Amino acid sequence: MKRIRVAAAVIRQGEKIFAAQRGYGAAKDGWEFPGGKIEPGETPEEALIREIREELDTEIRVDEKLTTVEHEEPGFCLTMECFLCTVVSGRLTLKEHENAKWLGPEEMDAVDWLPADRTAVAALKDRMGKIR
Repeated sequence: MKRIRVAAAVIRQGEKIFAAQRGYGAAKDGWEFPGGKIEPGETPEEALIREIREELDTEIRVDEKLTTVEHEEPGFCLTMECFLCTVVSGRLTLKEHENAKWLGPEEMDAVDWLPADRTAVAALKDRMGKIR
């Protein structure tokens, strides 16, 4: 089975997190944490910085790892490294996504997350519950 490694940015601003709606591909219209494929020779953190620059015209700081999600889809297995991130500069300009929202803790279930991202949301909720 084909294996795909990706990195996802859980971008925080205060208690809110940034969610983006896919504008293309088989997962079009699903909500996700932005990011993308980890290229050969890249660390997940380097991939995230590159992908967010390309997709959102924004510079981020990768703060810490949140979780690793293993998810199987027909035809491939996805490994998604998820990191808590902060915007350093830029305005999160949508270049590949069709919509985006800042979601507070009580709003995280208000969008239709892609399956792998649902697992990351659960890890985020668990972490937020332990901090409070």
